[in-house]
Amino acid sequence: MRKILFAITFIALSLFAENFTLKSSSLKGQLTKAQEFNGFGCSGENISPDLAWENAPKETKSFAVTVYDPDAPTGSGWWHWVVFDIPKDKLSLEKGFGSKEDKEIIQSVTNYGKTGFGGACPPKGDKAHRYIFTVYALDTDKLGLDKNTNPAIVGYYLNTHALAKASLISYYKK
Repeated sequence: MRKILFAITFIALSLFAENFTLKSSSLKGQLTKAQEFNGFGCSGENISPDLAWENAPKETKSFAVTVYDPDAPTGSGWWHWVVFDIPKDKLSLEKGFGSKEDKEIIQSVTNYGKTGFGGACPPKGDKAHRYIFTVYALDTDKLGLDKNTNPAIVGYYLNTHALAKASLISYYKK
């Protein structure tokens, strides 16, 4: 009986999670100089885009946002933004949030070795890279991590606590 109840609950959550959506008015199919990193051989404005989400599962206790480039020539991709402990009643991050401090929300270290948003910076002449913006609906209020936590560890915790996730993909080439 427990297995049947679990299966019904899982199916119901899965169906509801299909409506979980991430949107942005400043992200399009291609990133711009506004979202390009300033440093590391790039000269962009390093401004994080606005992000908004809707239709999270009812059980959501907090949110997290990541930006990941799987095409970076590192063998393991590149984490450009890792944000977590976003309260369940906050359903967006405004443009430029990646350079701000917040008492509740943690922006942890990226592969640039800094906290906050680190924009696109693919090697010159490389193919267009994918930048995957993902919002996670989580089953916990806090992850219990701090701003110095390695992005891969944060990713592990996000996937352990994810009820649902939604993504947008933009591309960038220098």
